[in-house]
Amino acid sequence: MKYAYKVRSVQGNVLEGTLEAADQQSVVTKLREQKFIILEISETKGGGGKFQLLKPKVKRKDIVIFSRQLSTLVNSGVPIVQSLSIMYDQIDSPPFKEVIGKIREDIESGITIADAMEKHPKVFTTLYVSMVRAGEVGGILDVILQRLSEYMESAQKLQGQIKSAMSYPVVIMIAMFGIVGFVLAVVVPKFSIMFGGFGQELPLPTRILVSVSENFIKALPLIILMGVGGVFGLRAYKKTDKGAFQIDSFMLKLPVFGMLLKKVAVAKFTRTFGTLIKSGVPILQALETVAKTAGNKVLEIAINDAKESIREGERISDPLKKSGVFPPMVTQMISVGEETGNLDTMLAKIADFYDTEVDQAVDGLTAMIEPIIIVVLGIVVGGMVVALFLPMFQMGEMAGDM
Repeated sequence: MKYAYKVRSVQGNVLEGTLEAADQQSVVTKLREQKFIILEISETKGGGGKFQLLKPKVKRKDIVIFSRQLSTLVNSGVPIVQSLSIMYDQIDSPPFKEVIGKIREDIESGITIADAMEKHPKVFTTLYVSMVRAGEVGGILDVILQRLSEYMESAQKLQGQIKSAMSYPVVIMIAMFGIVGFVLAVVVPKFSIMFGGFGQELPLPTRILVSVSENFIKALPLIILMGVGGVFGLRAYKKTDKGAFQIDSFMLKLPVFGMLLKKVAVAKFTRTFGTLIKSGVPILQALETVAKTAGNKVLEIAINDAKESIREGERISDPLKKSGVFPPMVTQMISVGEETGNLDTMLAKIADFYDTEVDQAVDGLTAMIEPIIIVVLGIVVGGMVVALFLPMFQMGEMAGDM
């Protein structure tokens, strides 16, 4: 961003100019270093004449590194404002640098670290802010930041596993539909023109393929329109509570993917819940935070119902068991954790177990889907090739009989 300034030099001269900086505080610092007395500072319109269609996002990796380094600085006794100043100078990401500069200004004005971070929800999640707030209250901010970085690394690994499991079959399916669409729209019409000069009835498979090709070409604009409309419509529907619940319920009931998604959801729930409890966040507040970050409406409703039951005096494991969403092993281990007073440790063990389960499920899914898709693609494309060449075989037989 570009800032216009008016200052007075030590000689008493009034000077005006502009500076590019991440935030206003950086401009103040630079001008004070030059011994100027600041009269006015204002952000210029247009941001230096650069237009950005999409504002760059802060990467999760940058937040993990920031958390680890800030934890080390705080643990070494460096004051938080000074720590943020050190971090500000080291951060390479412009959008993240801007956020840290604003947080530093807010803390200098007297608000807490958690409240300052809460102003930037696109960078610091509800979970992150809740844990930082608990760290401030308990005087263990350095420990909390370390746990946050470890949690985010585990969550990133889990997210990568589910993306890996989903992206492979999707890419293969898109490639398959692309090949089939190309054959129907380009290859078959050329053969159809050639078949027109044969002067005899085509075999049934060839007639069916030519008919499908003709109808496919006519309906192609409608197919594309319906596909695009369906994607946007589904996204809009998923933004509603009813739509999100129905779609997430359907996804969890899918034959193979449903079990994988449930394991991922359980791993995320136990990891997040355990990290919050270990960090000193009260159970009800922890459940509220976990529900908001669940990423699955079915799980969110089950957690919220459990929260209300716990508020009325029930144990944690009982309402989770009644929900039917969590496997018996999970609720039993949570029950043991409650009885022994080691709930956070037990939740961490459950999360580790389900992380391993997700690993194995992803490997098994990839190994199973690959041959199935290859066989299906071979049958479809092979059938189309045979249907295209049947008339030629027929003509060859007729020529041999003459």
